[in-house]
Amino acid sequence: MRLVDFAEQMALERSTAHRLLKALTTEGMLVQHPRTRRYSLGPLLFELGISATHQFNLKDICQPVCNMLADQTGDTSFLFLRSGYDAVCLSRTQGNYPIQTPSVPVGSRQPLGVSAGGLALLSALPETEIQQVVKAVEHRLGAYGALDTDKLMDLCLATRQAGYASTGNHAVPGVRAIGLPIFNQAKQPIAAITVAATQSRMTERRIVAILPMLHTAVKEVTRLLHQ
Repeated sequence: MRLVDFAEQMALERSTAHRLLKALTTEGMLVQHPRTRRYSLGPLLFELGISATHQFNLKDICQPVCNMLADQTGDTSFLFLRSGYDAVCLSRTQGNYPIQTPSVPVGSRQPLGVSAGGLALLSALPETEIQQVVKAVEHRLGAYGALDTDKLMDLCLATRQAGYASTGNHAVPGVRAIGLPIFNQAKQPIAAITVAATQSRMTERRIVAILPMLHTAVKEVTRLLHQ
């Protein structure tokens, strides 16, 4: 596309359009052909597309692992995907224990940090990004009991110290869940697997028993994603 056509279609001044195109070209999202001076899509868009493909088949890749985790623990396993400032529930697999937890609906989204999956994702981010996310979701936290920004930052610190995320009564009243993040090849947290049970069942002793299973599940998903 020519600069003049881009400016016209975007309803921009030509100088503004030129600055935008130059910046995108510098980042590799566009290329400008020397002979025609026209712009076309650049190599970085291809790389971004490749890195994003896991999001479209992540549920299929992870479902056998989630099934295994639910069978091993008897409790409900969940798969969450990061979407901006939210964690989206992609999968919910119930175990065989007679009392299952009130479910987080598949497809529902909550601010990062509210669920165990969201907290695992949030805590795995760099410190500056954690602060950015917490500030962005602050106005939504009032819907989740006594959760506020100070409490959320404390939960992130506790998660980093413990090596796993643990939440109770925030996403679903009466439920406690633990979770671990899943990283892509660029070492970015993209998803999380959790196990949830009633608070009376999810004791500290039980958490110690479940954690090795959760770690094994995350390792298997990571292996499958990186194949």
